[in-house]
Amino acid sequence: MNQAVEIRQHNAITTARYEYSELQLDIFLYLLSMLKRDKKDEIYEIVVKDLSTMTGKEYKYGYLRKATEEMGSRMFEISTSKSYEQIWMFQRVKYVIGEGRIEVRFSDDIKPYLFDLKDNFTSFELYAALRLGSKYAKRIYAICSQWKDKRQTQTFSLNEFKKMLFLLDDKGNEQFERLSDFKRYVLDASVKQINQRTDLEISYTLGKRGRSFDSVTFDVKAQPLAVVLPTKEEAAKTQTTLGGVSDAQYQNVRLLLENWNIKRADVISQIMNSAELIKEVNKFAYELQTGKVKVEKNVAGYLLTRLGLKQPKGVKNG
Repeated sequence: MNQAVEIRQHNAITTARYEYSELQLDIFLYLLSMLKRDKKDEIYEIVVKDLSTMTGKEYKYGYLRKATEEMGSRMFEISTSKSYEQIWMFQRVKYVIGEGRIEVRFSDDIKPYLFDLKDNFTSFELYAALRLGSKYAKRIYAICSQWKDKRQTQTFSLNEFKKMLFLLDDKGNEQFERLSDFKRYVLDASVKQINQRTDLEISYTLGKRGRSFDSVTFDVKAQPLAVVLPTKEEAAKTQTTLGGVSDAQYQNVRLLLENWNIKRADVISQIMNSAELIKEVNKFAYELQTGKVKVEKNVAGYLLTRLGLKQPKGVKNG
């Protein structure tokens, strides 16, 4: 099921140096979606069945145990103008045998970066992040989400950017030494996934100093998701005045109509004031992206006909 759930993480975590696998990032993202700001000292649960539903993946407990074990030993390196910190995620992880639950207690040092966000946070769509298929794409998606309102990220030095992704250590050991490999396996692959599967459309530019490339900048703009179907809990929290329609669904349809060049004010008003039509537009977008429906040209005309807002060709008023 697609999840219309926005999650937030501290900007210091977004740009920290750390190495999590794809599975570990999925666990981290799931936990972020569970956080309650007024319950810092709570024990949080990972329900394995729910995690599988959200990601579309099956998890063996051996892999989960190894993943959380390594998360306990892998640190976040957080640098500010005043300090450099090494922080670990968990104080304790408990597997409840036979119940498919994992209980997690966060370390005291990580809590300010999970709960005390104030205005210093990055927000992004949980489901979009979960359906990205590589750890690099997940990290780059979060980084670009931090800058989506400004439409362009800061310019990162290539070395610092690689260190953020744990591709380069302080001793100069590098995972992708050739720029062509770094572009192919990290930048290009991530850009393709993000553009196909998330609410962002991004591109990047490599900057030169002399004859060598030494920096990277991302251009970022919003795009509609294929479809947004909220969980029951989230729909209750973010429901618009239209019954059964979440704010995420509503805003997604606005983006879709703009993307398909539907501009007539009366048509837009009719769609945006109908819960049924909003749901149908989201459904159509999902079918279009997944190939269930194929429209080679004039997507707008096809959609309006499907919604009953335009007569099919060859049909005249009696």
